[in-house]
Amino acid sequence: MSEMKEIIIESVTRILEKYSTKEVVNESENGKRAGKLWEQLAENGMITVAIPERLGGNGGDFSDAFSILRLVGKYSAPIPLAETFLTNWILMRLGENVTDEIKTLSFAKDSNHILFKKIGNGLIVSGRAKHVPWARYAQKMLVFGVMTENPTVALLPLENAEIIQGKNIAGEPRDEVIFNNVYIENCQTIEVNLDVQRKTALYGGALSRIAMMSGALEKIMDITVQYTNERSQFGRPIHRFQAIQHQLALLAGEVASASTAANCAFNAYEKDMESREIAYAKIRVNEAAGKAASIAHQVLAAIGFTYEHTLHHSTRRLWSWRDEYGTETDWARIVTDEILTLKQNGLWSLITGVENKHEKVEL
Repeated sequence: MSEMKEIIIESVTRILEKYSTKEVVNESENGKRAGKLWEQLAENGMITVAIPERLGGNGGDFSDAFSILRLVGKYSAPIPLAETFLTNWILMRLGENVTDEIKTLSFAKDSNHILFKKIGNGLIVSGRAKHVPWARYAQKMLVFGVMTENPTVALLPLENAEIIQGKNIAGEPRDEVIFNNVYIENCQTIEVNLDVQRKTALYGGALSRIAMMSGALEKIMDITVQYTNERSQFGRPIHRFQAIQHQLALLAGEVASASTAANCAFNAYEKDMESREIAYAKIRVNEAAGKAASIAHQVLAAIGFTYEHTLHHSTRRLWSWRDEYGTETDWARIVTDEILTLKQNGLWSLITGVENKHEKVEL
């Protein structure tokens, strides 16, 4: 780990410990915005990580950003940092400048009915986007739409949009945004290849969830180990019972596997933003989320289900995030489609990463 990354992790951890407490997370589910948490991250330059300075960013690389998102997941931070990161990265790839404004985006499949009409220096925007994360708190939303039959992306302010509030099972905002012939002045639009942008958002979004889920899994491990050390039964801590030790071993295995898969995906993203490692990692981390949450709640028993305990902060987020940007089935289909297009004897190279350059010799 580089010295810079250590500084980033230390700084973000300190901020999250102070501004993403149990009370802050609970209050966010009741509609209170965690404004101080966002302000602290912005003041410390953590919003535009992995963006070159020439485009308004603070530099660094993607691994720094994913380290931050892992901590966001570990502390159940109720902020749209993943969405802001992803929006900024898409803008960066399109050569656009970025800011530390609160941003969100509508995944392309949920906003294919948004239409842009050029009027003078502005746009008339109509249509709706569903399941938009944190839309009620965002200043701008990245939208995939159509203008005169051309696929177009635009970063739209949300002041005049109608927002119908909704939540996922973790209590995080998942809103519907409606543009009813809204006029927006001086709004830049960029013609894009919709398939390319959809894939970019899918892989980047999946990786953001992988990062946060791996952090939430680490938190579940910490909570479970601490509880088994503190809870006593028949005169001794319950972690000394063989059945509990077995459960802890299974949990540790799932957390370690998810962390390893996540790290592989992070490293691959630096070289290829649409790497198959992301597909493998989303499948594996999703599976770990289901198993780890089940084990943790079994070990903690009734207290783990109470609102007063913090275990549910992590488990409910795991159950929500595993379905976003592709379920296990969705990513398994993508992997299967790739396997079916392999050349003869290509499966070995796909699995091992070693290319077979030897030609078959006919005797």
